[in-house]
Amino acid sequence: MDFGLVLQTDPPASKVVELMKRAEDNGFTYGWTFDSAVLWQEPFVIYSQILAHTSRLTVGPMVTNPGTRTWEVTASTFATLNDMFGNRTVCGIGRGDSAMRVAGRHPNTLARISEAMKVIRALGSGQEADLGGTVVRFPWIKDDARLPVWMAAYGPKALKMTGEEADGFILQLADLYLTEYMVKAVKQAAADAGRDPAEVKICVAAPAYVTEDDSPEALAHAREQCRWFGGMVGNHVADLVSKYGEHSAAVPDELTDYIKSREGYDYSHHGRADNPDTAFVPDEIVDRFCLIGPAEKHIEKLTALRELGVDQFAVYDMHDAREATIDAYGTTVIPALNG
Repeated sequence: MDFGLVLQTDPPASKVVELMKRAEDNGFTYGWTFDSAVLWQEPFVIYSQILAHTSRLTVGPMVTNPGTRTWEVTASTFATLNDMFGNRTVCGIGRGDSAMRVAGRHPNTLARISEAMKVIRALGSGQEADLGGTVVRFPWIKDDARLPVWMAAYGPKALKMTGEEADGFILQLADLYLTEYMVKAVKQAAADAGRDPAEVKICVAAPAYVTEDDSPEALAHAREQCRWFGGMVGNHVADLVSKYGEHSAAVPDELTDYIKSREGYDYSHHGRADNPDTAFVPDEIVDRFCLIGPAEKHIEKLTALRELGVDQFAVYDMHDAREATIDAYGTTVIPALNG
């Protein structure tokens, strides 16, 4: 199983680079960041520094979107980094929840994501792409260039499209039931499209907080540090409910029931442990969606996720124990999973 570290690009950028270096030293192989131009610093500038200060990490956004950058610019940025550092990037892409809404726009449609994925992957891999009537190709790109594109998804149509078109699936929660449900949907869509389902990489991303013991006090603190995640996922769930209804065969009740008390969301606290808009998230959801507790509990849940077909676990490291979590994974969790 691969392990990734997910960070926001809060200043100073040097701290982001430092934590990514620490992650690589502890056995992590992927470094991801948020991509929301108003809320955080520009990630692609920081990627160049992460790549320069590491030797093995593959880096990319979790996730970018087709609305805040033109597609040929996105592809050129990835291709330039790959040319400089040797095919060590991955393009995570989605609708653009915070990035679009904070800028006063609506998240992108699936049709737009589909078009963008094709163009970005083709150009970033040295092929031609049609930019709405003008066919272009980067004349400077090397023959061995490649750019995998992984898609973030929750709803049935997005899961289907991920299986049909994406190189990887990003699932932002670590609930075992929902992971099994969604991985099966993606793999089945891949098979129905004539693809080898094994070619679609599966990445589960969620907060992880390693406690010294399983005392009520330790677990309570860890839950408070990770409760924000249920609120972030709740944004996507709310969109699904508005589209498919509160109880729909298209979306499991296990995903939708907990947002009934959701009253609003302030993106200025997006992805932060002190988010005041996540009081509606119950402890049960924190425990289901995240990895909480002593290292052995993380190992147990990660083993179960791997058995469900998960290729990578990406740690959202937005809490008060960032270094300690990276180190605990490096000394205990990753060796237990990977020998």
